[in-house]
Amino acid sequence: MEGCLCYAFNDTLWTQCFSRSSTMLLLVSILILSTVTEGLKVIGGNITVVQGETAILPCKLVDTAEPLTQISWQKMTRGKPQNDNFYTILAKNGPQFVNGRDDRFAFVGNFNENNGSLKLSNTTLMDEGTYTCIFTLFPSGNHKTEIPLNLLVPPVISLKDNPLTLGDEEVSLVTCTAAGSRPPAEVVWITGTLEESVRRTTNSTLHANGTTTTVSSLFGIPTKEINSHSVQCVVTSAARSDKETLNFNIQVFFPPMGVNIIEKSEGVFECLTEANPPSNFTWQRISQPMPQSAVKVEGATLQLLSMTSNLNGLYQCEASNHYGSEHGHLYVHVNSASCTACWTILIILLILIAFGAAAACYYYKYGKFPSALSRMVEWIRRERQPVPTDSPGHVQGVASGEEELPPLQEGSL
Repeated sequence: MEGCLCYAFNDTLWTQCFSRSSTMLLLVSILILSTVTEGLKVIGGNITVVQGETAILPCKLVDTAEPLTQISWQKMTRGKPQNDNFYTILAKNGPQFVNGRDDRFAFVGNFNENNGSLKLSNTTLMDEGTYTCIFTLFPSGNHKTEIPLNLLVPPVISLKDNPLTLGDEEVSLVTCTAAGSRPPAEVVWITGTLEESVRRTTNSTLHANGTTTTVSSLFGIPTKEINSHSVQCVVTSAARSDKETLNFNIQVFFPPMGVNIIEKSEGVFECLTEANPPSNFTWQRISQPMPQSAVKVEGATLQLLSMTSNLNGLYQCEASNHYGSEHGHLYVHVNSASCTACWTILIILLILIAFGAAAACYYYKYGKFPSALSRMVEWIRRERQPVPTDSPGHVQGVASGEEELPPLQEGSL
C-alpha cells in the first residue's frame, strides 16, 4: 500500500510518495539531513555608514558541504518598505537584477566560496533598512541571515548674523544652525570674555525622514564693548570624525563719534574718530576756497605745503559713514612778518659781530672801549624793534607773543 507525506524543512516544502516499506528509510534520511545542517551558519553583520559613502553588506555561508545552487537578496528599506527581491547570483549565469536595475549594487563575493557579499555605493537615507541574504542548498533548501543597514547623516552647518547698531535692548547677535543631522548634532558656543554679556538659546526640530535640525543663538545688548569680539560655534556629530568650528566676529555698527584733529608733524594734521564701518574723510576751508597749490589732502591727513598767510582760515574735517557724520575744526594763522624779522635779526647780528671785533682790537691797544662804540650801541638800542617768535604759524587760534628785551647799558659789550 502506498501513500504521500508532506513535510517542511528550513522553509522548504517537500512532498514525497512512498510505500510502507520505505517509511523507515525516509525517516532515517530526514534524521541524517537534520544532523548535517546543525553546524551550518550564514554570517552577516550590522552595518553603519555615513550618507554618501559606500556600504559593504557581508554574507557568507560556513560549515556545509552541500552544493550551492543560488544566492538571493531581498530588502525592506525606507524607499521600499515592502520586502522586495532585487538581486540573484547563479552558478552559471552570474549576478542579475530582479524588479529593476540599480547599478549602485555590485557583487563583491565569490559564488564558489559561498560568499554572497554586496557593495552599495553612494548610499542615501532611503537605502536604510534590512537586507536579507539567502543561500539555496541541495537538498536542505534555503538558509538566510538579515543585515541591518544604518545611515548617519552629517549636518549642514551655517552661521547667520543680524545687522547690529548701537542700542540698549537685548537682540539676537548670531545664529548657528546644524540642519538635517542624524542622529541630532550638538551645538555649543565658545564666547571667551563675553561669557557674562551674552545669553544662549537652543532648539531642535525632528523631520519626517528621521533627521533633526538644531538651532542655537546668542543674545546680547549691542554696545561698543562687544564690537569686534570673536565667538565660535562648535558642532559635534556622530556622522563626522571630528568637531567642526565656525568663527564669527561680532560687528556693531555706529556713526563717527568724537572727531579730533592732531598735528602729526610741522604742517601735517590728521583727523581721528571712532566709527564702524571706518569713516571717510573730507577736508574743506570754511567760507573760502581750498588753496589747492598750497595744501595736500590724503584721506584723513591735511598737509600745508608752504607756511604763508594765504593759508589762514578755518578748516573743517568731516568724518562720515552709512550711519552718520561728525565734524572737527582747525584754525590756521600764519604771521607774514616772520620773514622780515628774520632778516632784521641777521643784519643786527652781523653789525654786532663787526663792531665787537673792532672794539676788541681797540681795547687791546688802548685799554678802553672807544666812545664811538658807546654811541653805536645806543643807536642799535633805539632802532631795535620787538622780535616775533620763530614759529612759522599759529594753529587752533593760538597767537604768537612778543618778547620784551632788557635795556642795554653803555659799555656792556
